[in-house]
Formats: sequence, C-alpha cells, structure tokens
Amino acid sequence: MANAPQNIESLIQNGYPTDIGSYLSRGWELFKRNVGGFIGYAALLGLINIGFMLLSGVVDWGREPEQSPSALASLLNGISSVISIPLQAGFYIVAFKLAKQRPTTFSDFFRGFNYFLPLLLATIVSGILTLLGFLLLIIPGIYLMIAYSFVVPLILERKMDFWEAMETSRKVITKQWFAFLGLGLLMFLINLAGIIPCGLGLLLTFPLTYCTYVAAYEAIIGMNLSSDE
Repeated sequence: MANAPQNIESLIQNGYPTDIGSYLSRGWELFKRNVGGFIGYAALLGLINIGFMLLSGVVDWGREPEQSPSALASLLNGISSVISIPLQAGFYIVAFKLAKQRPTTFSDFFRGFNYFLPLLLATIVSGILTLLGFLLLIIPGIYLMIAYSFVVPLILERKMDFWEAMETSRKVITKQWFAFLGLGLLMFLINLAGIIPCGLGLLLTFPLTYCTYVAAYEAIIGMNLSSDE
C-alpha cells in the first residue's frame, strides 16, 4: 500500500530514516508487476536512440572523423536528447501508478509529454548548475547531481514547477545525502553489470533503477493519491 503524503517542511526540518535495501526490494516488486511493459518500453527507447544515431551517421556519411558534425546531424542529436527527457519520465509515471495499485496501459509510458516544459526546464537548469559545480571544485557538482534525484518525481507526482521541484529535492535529499550517494552508486553498479551481456541486461536494470527511486520517494515523501500519476 502506498504511503500517505508527508509534510515536506517537516522532512526538511526533522529528517527521516533511510533503508536502501528496502528501496531496492520494493523497486523490484514494482518492476515485476509490469515486467513485460518495462522491458518492452526500454527496448523501444533503445531502438529510438539507435534510429537517431543511424540517421546522424547517414547524414554525415563520408565526413572525416576530425570534422565537426553537420548542422543537420547536430539537429538530429539535439532532437534525440530533448525527446528522451519525457520518454524516460514514462518509467516514473508507470512505477507511480503501480505503487498506487492503479491499472496501467502501455500508453502511460508516453504521458511524460504532458509535462514536457517543466521537465525540459528542470533538465536544462539543473544540468547547468551541476556542470558549474563540477567546473568550480567538482564536489559541488557531485552534491547537486545527487541532490536533484527527486526533481522529476516531484514534477510528475506533486505537479511542482521546475524550480520548486529542484529546491524541494535538494533540501529533502540533503538531510540524507550520503545515503542517496550510496543508492546512486549501487544503481550505477547494477546498470554497469547490465551492460556486460551485450547491453541486454539494461532492459532490466534501467527500468529497475526508476522503480527503485520511486520506492525511495514513496517511503520518504509519500504518495499523493489524488494525483493522476
């Protein structure tokens, strides 16, 4: 049963316990509830990325390796990066519905486009701030990269605008930053292992990562049961 929504200000003031093992276990449970949908969607995203790569390669066929990509190839790469933002949000949306014990359809994976603008703004602004952090002293960049882990879930599940989601995520996760660093490293290693069998393992580990972060969000922030997502 999904946890009731928590008072975010109270979480920021008083903190909260964490349990990485339970997040992974709960994430696996959510993944198993729609294993076919998650794997199928992950495969579809992989094919979309490959398609854009092939198109870019065809456009720049015959260009010397040291030459910069053509304007059209750069445009295709940009389009691929932009549409991947709402497409990847689809994993969160379906995992949220499963956590709330709501029925899902494959079309739910594409509902991230309903939040296109705040997701795009959050990605751009958080990316710039994180990059600046890395350029300055590296450590601020690592801090922000971890601290923004809940930005997309807050946009989708709490309907926050991009800046409110960024600040809320940063403040909440800062209370247990090292625990989330550990969670991030664990999921990185799991996805690294997924690359080994010709990358096919990513069809499992990639959606599992999203399900695990939804499990962490559910345990810490709780679910807004009035939300569509």
